[in-house]
Amino acid sequence: MYEKIVLELENKHIAILGFGREGKSTYRFIEKHCKFTKVSILDMNDIRDDFNQEFKKEVDFVIGDNYLDNLEKYDLIIKSPGISFIGRDISKFKDKISSQLELLLKVFSKNAIGVTGTKGKSTTVSLLYEMIKEQRDNVYLIGNIGVPVLDKVEEYNEDSILIIEISSHQLEYLNSSPHIGIILNLFEDHLDKAGTLKNYHEIKMRMFRNQNFNDVALYLADNQALMDQIKKSVYLSNTYGVSDIIRTDIYKEGTSYFFRGKELFNTEDEKNLLGHHNDLNIVFALAVIVILSLDLAKAREVVKNFKPVEYRNEAVGLYDGINFYVDTLATIPEATIASIKSLKQVDTLIFGGLDRGIDYSPLVEFLKESDIKVFICMPSTGYKIGVLLKDRERYFIDDLKKAVEIAKQKTAKGGVCLLSPAAASYEYYRDYKEKAEAYISFVKNIEKQD
Repeated sequence: MYEKIVLELENKHIAILGFGREGKSTYRFIEKHCKFTKVSILDMNDIRDDFNQEFKKEVDFVIGDNYLDNLEKYDLIIKSPGISFIGRDISKFKDKISSQLELLLKVFSKNAIGVTGTKGKSTTVSLLYEMIKEQRDNVYLIGNIGVPVLDKVEEYNEDSILIIEISSHQLEYLNSSPHIGIILNLFEDHLDKAGTLKNYHEIKMRMFRNQNFNDVALYLADNQALMDQIKKSVYLSNTYGVSDIIRTDIYKEGTSYFFRGKELFNTEDEKNLLGHHNDLNIVFALAVIVILSLDLAKAREVVKNFKPVEYRNEAVGLYDGINFYVDTLATIPEATIASIKSLKQVDTLIFGGLDRGIDYSPLVEFLKESDIKVFICMPSTGYKIGVLLKDRERYFIDDLKKAVEIAKQKTAKGGVCLLSPAAASYEYYRDYKEKAEAYISFVKNIEKQD
């Protein structure tokens, strides 16, 4: 079936816009399958040495500050998710913008389960993948979780199930939708790329925009921002709302969630995923199991044994009598609030990161009312929030190693220290993984220094 993608690309002059993991994947596909396609690689950075080490081919490069100029001259622009057109007139080439995901969904939309939302994507797709893998062969976990969607496209066939984590960056110019689309929630995030909150939320809704009468849309009916978007449009797909409050298709009664009267799971059942936000992730995954007519009991067993996604409220361990946790995936206020609630008792909170213009007032109010004893505030957002936590024990620290040392000194034995930034990590670290790994190494060195 991938041959249809080849036909889409053949005999064109294609611009690969951005040459990171996904850009390289796109080039590999074209090099392997498209004999009569001309390729130009466009990137802000000089990636020629990187390219030549792997491919050793003659290719046209456009690099430097002006790499986004004259895009209208190409037949097709395959954009990597991280590239932004904010502040740029794209009217001359907007119809030429495509992506790996667009190419995939044009051919494999009926095989696709797409998951987006401001938070919870990685947990939900990983859980769903483990559930379906127990009952079906030919299942793939791809997309924003780290696997470019064309990497194994030659293996996909009519029976494949493609579970795709989809970011707002991947949705922005998307003109196709997956067969089953899930929007977990909408909060404030990515304003640096989307420009405005309104635009960010509208981008997310592209998940449902191109679905038809045979498709399925799942969304959180208790999320006001998401409901505001749902009410603005008419969707052709079969829509299912999830709610704790009202009697929707998927609802909560007592401690259990139900799908049109069929019990999905009891929140008091044994599981490793903690917190209400994870209960909702479980509900969405189990709802898909019902829609696919798979074995619900087997899926519940997966829930019982499923471990949290790496660096999402992950226990680092007991060091010097303190329970250290890491949650660098918490890059918005709501995620940090959920993390604190799920742990029930947090004694020391290390937080702060890159300021992207998000409203932090809900987090400030939550922290003021919390029982957290020690606040370790880090640049830049941690400093801004910290000054508002008057009459609380707080420390303004610009180095993560120092933050861990302060936590060791100030956290009571048997207490909990949580790193949950409520912001992106890019100011000092490459990403949330690098920040988490640095934190874990500092924590584990505590006892070695004693």
